[in-house]
Amino acid sequence: MTTLVLGLIIPLLGTMLGSAFVFFMKEDLPERVQKTLLGFASGVMVAASVWSLLIPSMEMEEAQGAWSVLPAAVGFLLGIGFLLALDDLTPHLHLGTDKPEGPRSKLSRTAMLALAVTIHNLPEGMAVGVVFAGAEQGAAHLTLASAVAVSLGIAIQNIPEGAIISMPMRAAGNSRWRSFLIGSLSGAVEPLGGLAVVLLASLLTPVLPYMLSFAAGAMFYVVIEELIPEASSGKHSNLSTIGFAIGFVLMMVLDVVMG
Repeated sequence: MTTLVLGLIIPLLGTMLGSAFVFFMKEDLPERVQKTLLGFASGVMVAASVWSLLIPSMEMEEAQGAWSVLPAAVGFLLGIGFLLALDDLTPHLHLGTDKPEGPRSKLSRTAMLALAVTIHNLPEGMAVGVVFAGAEQGAAHLTLASAVAVSLGIAIQNIPEGAIISMPMRAAGNSRWRSFLIGSLSGAVEPLGGLAVVLLASLLTPVLPYMLSFAAGAMFYVVIEELIPEASSGKHSNLSTIGFAIGFVLMMVLDVVMG
């Protein structure tokens, strides 16, 4: 139980650590750094989706032979569809833009920015939760060590994300503490989402392979819809490619070594 609690909280601590950069830096993160960090986050999420979610989903169904890929395919598409619907139905505003997305709303700019980050972080919490749920239930090919690896990988990529959120808040005129709190709270959905998945998975053990691939699809949606476009637009896109490679390899190594 202690390992589970720590595993769910570690990603939030990563976000808080990144948000704390606002106390030590006077200006927004340079564009070169932002591009690199966005690429890094994309690499971590893609590697976690493949090694920690999709491959275990298929391995759990390996007795089905060629059809072992079915739960992974179905769950992946459902995860994409879920995030697509959530993106369309939730009013939100992405960093660096002035045009809100989703239905019209009277929410403040800060509230819509927070909703955008919440949509982004929800799949990460789901991913951590479902891997821990599988490990706790003794599912084949899923161990507590591999679950901790996913948690650590998400936490590492949350550090730059926290800074990318809190620094613009400070640049927009918010106090350092307010910017820190907004950045930190953006990661609060992760342990909550992870806990919800753990509780749900304990009731729906037979569909665990679908839940693993569902989380993978949700994370892929965030990467393709948000992170990669932001990282590749404008100048210094080559830095985002380098960041992607480093993040991908780091998460791959964590999963293999600790799994």
